[in-house]
Amino acid sequence: MAANPLAASNPQRSVIRYALGNLAPVREEVDLQLQVRGKIPDGLCGAFYRNGPNPQFGPGADYHPFLGDGMIHGFWLNRDGAQYRNRYVRTPRWLAEQAAGRPLFGGLGRPNDPSVEGIASGAANTHVLFHAGKLLALQESSNPFQMDAATLASMGWIETGGRFTAHPKIDAHSGEMLWFAYSAGAEPLNAFLDFGITDAAGRILRRDRFRAPFCSMVHDFMVTKNHVLFPVLPLTGNFERAKRGQAAFAWEPEGGAYLGVMRRDAGVETVRWIEMDPVYAFHTLNAYEEGGQIHCDMMEYPRAPLFPNADGTDARDASAHPVRWSVNLADPGARVKRTQLDDLEGEFPRCDDRLMGQPYRHGWFAANIDLDETLGFDSLAHIDLHSGARSLRRLTGGDSFGEPVFVPRSADAPEGEGWLIVLLFRAAENRSDLVILNAQDIGGAPEAVLELPCRIPVGFHGSWVPDLNV
Repeated sequence: MAANPLAASNPQRSVIRYALGNLAPVREEVDLQLQVRGKIPDGLCGAFYRNGPNPQFGPGADYHPFLGDGMIHGFWLNRDGAQYRNRYVRTPRWLAEQAAGRPLFGGLGRPNDPSVEGIASGAANTHVLFHAGKLLALQESSNPFQMDAATLASMGWIETGGRFTAHPKIDAHSGEMLWFAYSAGAEPLNAFLDFGITDAAGRILRRDRFRAPFCSMVHDFMVTKNHVLFPVLPLTGNFERAKRGQAAFAWEPEGGAYLGVMRRDAGVETVRWIEMDPVYAFHTLNAYEEGGQIHCDMMEYPRAPLFPNADGTDARDASAHPVRWSVNLADPGARVKRTQLDDLEGEFPRCDDRLMGQPYRHGWFAANIDLDETLGFDSLAHIDLHSGARSLRRLTGGDSFGEPVFVPRSADAPEGEGWLIVLLFRAAENRSDLVILNAQDIGGAPEAVLELPCRIPVGFHGSWVPDLNV
């Protein structure tokens, strides 16, 4: 099997890897009418957005791939064709560095240039989604940043009362957006979490703070019909360690690991901390309740990649696999039970978002079999959680996939009936395509391929917004 695509080597070699191939940033902002091979399905009318780190300078010796400036890539599709444009997220950070003509911000414990004291450092570079009529560029260190859904013009921060998350969950029935923040207190790298709810109209209904067992990088969380769950895993934040010039976040399994469980309608003082094995997960697939238990499916690592050990030694390689965490809420001595769902390495899991928080059957993720490339994936996988069947689409020649996004064939189509939209890097041609696949036959011929003359660099997350055209 290939080395894990999220794993870090020593810092200096990582900097080189983060600047090569499809990891290299692109600086040009373009507007294009795309060539289409095949036919865009009649029901696929809307916009696909993808966000990712794209530093406008560098990257330099201290660059980490979580830190680049956000860049939104937008595709607008209908039966007449497809348009593409990309724009930087012009945050205060981006504007300050643009004016200075050089990098000014650190991050992950690295200091900022003194000239930017008081300027918000958020890069809005991780996710992009549409809620309450607004397109939001997201990163977990700052408020959401609004972009114009048609032009991708930067519109500014949306105030939520503090930090936010890159992975809010939208309830398909109520339209509510549920979210959280870690290190939510006033001091750097603190152990406080916030839980919040924004209604379908964009009004914040609650933002409540509570203390976790320790400061952890909580990149994602889980939502079911009645509960929210917060994984506090041993990728620990430590300000004293950072002041000594060591890693602000590091792997520290001896401190244990916990899953916080709370009813959605309860106060944060009721959070129940359930012990579990010291593993790590960046991304969840889905979570649901069944027979008095909560099941949470995610891509699980035996240790956190991309970060060193707490004693400063280099991280060893680590790969993620689909794993289910189960909790029996009726058991006062409950511990999280872990069950591996598939032996394929991968990341960026997605389900049919209409089933978020509910029992479900289908999941898709970017997988890796042979490609040894940071954040690169040579395959797509579809897993049927009822039958256990798995299907693959595999690339060769150094080509790689990004995160797959599921689009239902219609609002009332059965679960999993629809399309998979995914960016594909053509290594030999140094450019990208947007590929539309039958979600139930990902190995079959694409329904359409949208050909770009340029490259879209490695990024993180994206969203489909139906019935949205320029």
